[in-house]
Amino acid sequence: MTKEPIILGIESSCDDTSAAILHGQKILSNIVANQQVHSLYGGVVPELASRAHQQNIIPVVDAAIKKANINKEDISAIAFTKGPGLLGSLLVGSSFAKSFAMGMNIPLIAVNHMQGHILSHFIDEGEPIPKFPFLCLTVSGGHTQIVRVESASNMQVIGTTIDDAAGEAFDKSAKILGLPYPGGPHIDKHAKKGNIHTFAFGKSKIKELNFSFSGLKTSILYKIQNNLQKNPRFIEENLENLCASIQHSIVSILLNKLEKAIKLTGIKQLAIAGGVSANSYLRSELGKLAIDKGHQLYIPKFEYCTDNAAMIAITGYFKYLDNNFIDQSETPSARLSF
Repeated sequence: MTKEPIILGIESSCDDTSAAILHGQKILSNIVANQQVHSLYGGVVPELASRAHQQNIIPVVDAAIKKANINKEDISAIAFTKGPGLLGSLLVGSSFAKSFAMGMNIPLIAVNHMQGHILSHFIDEGEPIPKFPFLCLTVSGGHTQIVRVESASNMQVIGTTIDDAAGEAFDKSAKILGLPYPGGPHIDKHAKKGNIHTFAFGKSKIKELNFSFSGLKTSILYKIQNNLQKNPRFIEENLENLCASIQHSIVSILLNKLEKAIKLTGIKQLAIAGGVSANSYLRSELGKLAIDKGHQLYIPKFEYCTDNAAMIAITGYFKYLDNNFIDQSETPSARLSF
C-alpha cells in the first residue's frame, strides 16, 4: 500500500445502506443494500428505513472490507453522511461510524450528502474528471440545485427549488399514472415509446435560477383527472405519450435554468449528479446541449447516480487531506445546509 489514505465511507441518508472503501481516489469496493419494503407503501417509510439500516449496516460494512481485500486496521479514517436525509436513518450510520472510529482510534469525517453526489465525479476509474470551476446540476427526490463548484471544499448553490424537487415530480406523476414506486425509472422506460409533444402542461415562472415543480405537478394531476372523467381508459390508452410529455416537461425546466446559469457565470464545464441524473432523457438532452454549445459535459456512471457510499468516501478523502475531522459530539442533521 502507498501512503494514500484508505477511507471507509458510510451512506444511510434514506433507504439504501451502503459502505465503500477507497484507496486514495480509487475505489476498492462499493456495497449497497436496497430496501424493497417501501414499494408496498408507494414511498419511503422512515421508521421501516431506520430498522432496516440497523439490520444491514454491519453485514454491508463487513462485505465492503472483504471485497476490498483489506483488514480493518488498514483503514485511515471513516466518513459518514451527516445529512440531509431522514433523521432515523442518519442516526444509524453516524452511530456506527462514531463507534468504529473510537474502537479503531481513527479520525471521523462528516459529509454533506449533496456534496458527496457532486464529488462522485472524482472517483478515479480512468475517466475524465471535471476541471474547476464547473457547474453541477444536482437532481434527486429531495433536491434540485445548480451548484457552482470552485474546488472540492468551495461550492455555492446558485439555484434551488422553492418547493418540490424534480425527483418528487417524477414519483408523484408516476403515482397518478398508477406506476410502481420509485416512479422515475418507470416513466423513463415508458417515455421511450411516446411522443413528447402529445400533451402540454403548465409550468411555474420563477425568476433567476430557482426552480418550482409544484405548478407542473398540479397541471399534470388536473389534466389527467379531467380526461379520466371523459374516458376511464385515458391513462391506459395514452400511457407512453403521457410519460414522454411529463418527462419532457421536467427536463426542459432543468435545462432552461442550467442554460441561464451558463450565461450568467460564463462557466462551460458542466456536470450532473443525484438520482435523477440516471434518467436517460436528461442525459441525452444534456449531451445535445453540450455538443450544440461546445461545452464539456461530465456524467457519472449509473452506480454513482443513486445513493452510495463511494461518493461519501471520496468526499471524506478530500476532507482527510485538509485534516477536516470532527469529534464524537457531532450529530446528524436532517436539513443540513450546503
